[in-house]
Amino acid sequence: MVSAVLYFYRSIYAEVVGALPLNGGAYNALLNTTSKFVASMAACFTVLSYMATAVISANEAMHYLQSLWISLPVIPSTTVLLAAFMALMLVGISESAKVATGIFMLHLFTLATLILAAVWYLINSGLDIFIDNIQLPFEGSLGTALFFGFSAAMLGISGFESSANFVEEQASGVFQKTFGNMWITVTIINPTLAFLALALLPIYEIRLHQEALISDMGALSGGDWLAALVAIDDTLVVNGAVLTSYVGVTGLVHRMVLDRCLPQFLLKVNRYGMHYRIVFAFFVLCLSVLLVTSGKLAALAGVYTISFLSVMVLFGVGNLLLKLRRSGLRRPVKAPWLTSIIAIIAVQLPFWVL
Repeated sequence: MVSAVLYFYRSIYAEVVGALPLNGGAYNALLNTTSKFVASMAACFTVLSYMATAVISANEAMHYLQSLWISLPVIPSTTVLLAAFMALMLVGISESAKVATGIFMLHLFTLATLILAAVWYLINSGLDIFIDNIQLPFEGSLGTALFFGFSAAMLGISGFESSANFVEEQASGVFQKTFGNMWITVTIINPTLAFLALALLPIYEIRLHQEALISDMGALSGGDWLAALVAIDDTLVVNGAVLTSYVGVTGLVHRMVLDRCLPQFLLKVNRYGMHYRIVFAFFVLCLSVLLVTSGKLAALAGVYTISFLSVMVLFGVGNLLLKLRRSGLRRPVKAPWLTSIIAIIAVQLPFWVL
């Protein structure tokens, strides 16, 4: 179900970005179809989403490292990591294609190794745990369970919307390839890992190991070496999410400043050509979120859920308005009306749960 929603959004994002190839994502879509006030609301949700993404990712990275170094203090080390990426951004380092490719290849290798080790473990130990897990009673009907499951799983596809906020920094054609590759990867890997988690660990253990679940799966199926490999890989991957947040929010805020929605002093650059005031302000906001929530993932996830899903809904609305009010703009891809409407309704379902 989640894969189908993501497939619908592929064409929605491709149409909007193809017609308006500018930084800003949902903000840019609504700015060109409604008013600055409405567009700024979308921008606020997007910045909140980036803040939560950066803090959750940095926090998760430290939890994975804590599985290797037990005495690691999570909150202080998370702060240091956020500051380190701020420093990298200030000297002009953004997402490198070679680095991103290297992390992606390591991630695929690690996940393939984990999946093979888990499958081999299950061949030898059986599926008793999986059978016990799926036989556990749940409240309500099967439809209710699917509804809540869909709502939770929607968060497993987060991150793809970030690409629309710095599309100007991407080469021609890269944006659509990003969505296609992510859709294939998510459709194959996410359900597989969910099944393996239920087959390897009882539900109560899954709840106890939420912060580093994949690493614990590696320890059980392959031993300490696989747990260490997964921890290192996941640390690199979520660090990439922190960097993406910095890059994405810089592109969004820069666009808003040019549109005079934010103060012009944010345009000032340092000798490396970076908008250092935007970067520093984002670090301060992330640090405030981390300290207010004390690094509790449940609270952070609540902020992220509302902001991320709001951005997706608003982007879909921007797509519909683009069809109505800017139909004359040329675009390489056109999302069917029915596709856009179904996608918007599907993304709103988790709000009903909240």
